[in-house]
Amino acid sequence: MIHIAVLGFGVVGSGTVKLLHDNAESIRRRCGEEIRVKKILDLRDFPDSPYASLITHDFAEIAEDPSITVAAEAIGGIHPALEFTLALLRAGKSVVTSNKELVAAHGTELLAEAEKHGAYYCFEASVGGGIPVIRPLKEDLGGTNAIERIDGILNGTTNYILTEMKEKGVSFEKALRQAQENGYAEADPSADIEGLDACRKIAILAAVAFGRMPDVSAIPTEGITRLRERDGAFAERLGYAIKLIATARRAGEGKFSAAVRPCFVPREHPLYPVSGVFNGVLVKGNYVGDVMFYGRGAGAEPTASAVAGDIVNIAEAGKGNRFSWTDAAEGEMLPPSVFPHRYYLAFSGVSGAAGIPAERTSAADGETAVITPPLTRDELAALQTEILSRGGEVLSVLEVL
Repeated sequence: MIHIAVLGFGVVGSGTVKLLHDNAESIRRRCGEEIRVKKILDLRDFPDSPYASLITHDFAEIAEDPSITVAAEAIGGIHPALEFTLALLRAGKSVVTSNKELVAAHGTELLAEAEKHGAYYCFEASVGGGIPVIRPLKEDLGGTNAIERIDGILNGTTNYILTEMKEKGVSFEKALRQAQENGYAEADPSADIEGLDACRKIAILAAVAFGRMPDVSAIPTEGITRLRERDGAFAERLGYAIKLIATARRAGEGKFSAAVRPCFVPREHPLYPVSGVFNGVLVKGNYVGDVMFYGRGAGAEPTASAVAGDIVNIAEAGKGNRFSWTDAAEGEMLPPSVFPHRYYLAFSGVSGAAGIPAERTSAADGETAVITPPLTRDELAALQTEILSRGGEVLSVLEVL
């Protein structure tokens, strides 16, 4: 029998415990022995829970119990999750987590501690909820391909908001309110709508793909709060949808770029139909080409599925992943502007799009919108200057994926 502990009995922790109970027989057949939750750490009591007898308020009961070999950290945030995880790894206990904030900020240190003490630190659930993307990225794709690019819709809250705005014509404020009422958004949704959640996730994917963990604060990040309703209308007319896209891209030997920003996504792109709270990740390898991962990116059951998957992989004859990376050094992460991009440009005060380089154009209510050919950052700046010099006003600029 394999004894495990669960740290935190919130949405993810309770979902993990329930999954391990409900699917105990199929898990036993795969692992060859039973996986049993021995302790659940939480500050609260849960007298009405069927697992009430497993609750402890004392972390030492887990850290000092030699029979517990794996712990699922579902506390979230940095503290005390970091201190608890370090203590467990140093005691030779493996840790699995859904905590993208901790992995993005301290993953380099925690992976080194795990290797030093013969344990595993696994984090499949930290990106994409129940979508299995980290293990395939490392083993199936990264083992045989040089990963060239990753584009992802990595935040279900913003994708739900943008879908509601597009399909039902509701305002940003109303769509956000609906997301909160449905449990898709926190009371303070800033990490979602400002792009920070997606930024942490693309940092983790970049580290797995390129072997370098970027400083999250150095990744250019823009959320969806500055989008105009008119931008969505122009997107529809021009054959696009607006999505919050996180990108990590190889930029030469030992270098890469990363960014999070709202993009115009064309109808023919694999990420275009990803709607509602669903996530999608498009990975491009130098031999396999494009590979798409799709599924529910949040919620108790999908995330618990990924957490439990890591537990089972560790239990199954020690098949947990041995990840390793280093923190990105100065000069290894380049700005996205090193690549040319197409852009959506909306402006007013200029008669039509005459003289403006454009692959597609649309106009409504005194505004003109164009999709530019690929431009460097300097060329884009020059184009904006040209519009201003002609007495116009640039109203929106978004990258086209």
